[in-house]
Amino acid sequence: SGKLAPELLGAIAVAAYSYMALVPLIQPPIMKALTTETERKIRMVQLRTVSKREKILFPVVLLMLVALLLPDAAPLLGMFCFGNLMRESGVVERLSDTVQNGLINIVTIFLGLSVGAKLVADKFLQPQTLGILLLGVIAFGIGTAAGVLMAKLLNLCSKNKINPLIGSAGVSAVPMAARVSNKVGLESDPQNFLLMHAMGPNVAGVIGSAIAAGVMLKYVLAM
Repeated sequence: SGKLAPELLGAIAVAAYSYMALVPLIQPPIMKALTTETERKIRMVQLRTVSKREKILFPVVLLMLVALLLPDAAPLLGMFCFGNLMRESGVVERLSDTVQNGLINIVTIFLGLSVGAKLVADKFLQPQTLGILLLGVIAFGIGTAAGVLMAKLLNLCSKNKINPLIGSAGVSAVPMAARVSNKVGLESDPQNFLLMHAMGPNVAGVIGSAIAAGVMLKYVLAM
């Protein structure tokens, strides 16, 4: 939005953060409408142990592929991969601790100030702001429904059954969407913990959103 519509940056940022807070209200009705009680009780197999080498190679390979195939998305995913590499490598503990605690708080404050500075009344209090909010809710609902339906589709050809509730976590609201998947699952089966299973599609949603934004920028800016 900073490149395509700078004047709408404030409204879009407020809308995005609003959806993060409203995930527990938006997602559960859709998840329950598209799944049966039996499906919500599906218990998934134990997650495999991921080796340290895989954890280190993942951000490196991901960034290389994105930088080669989609340079527009490289800066955003580069920060994600860099932070992940610092944490998993274990050789820069002091820097990793600073990034996870002090630095993230400072960045959050400045991000809030930057967005707040864009919220000038004559630009924010406009009918198009309501349109942005409405489109965002619709997009969030479609993303939630598509994730649940895709998980149900995969169950048709998968040996190990997938709980469709984790499909709803495939949106870029981390970790709230995964927590909602876990909460709805616990309502049907108090012993069925889906949080770690849901974190996979949740992080994939972040990566997918960044790549989709990069694709859009590439083609829209080229027009």
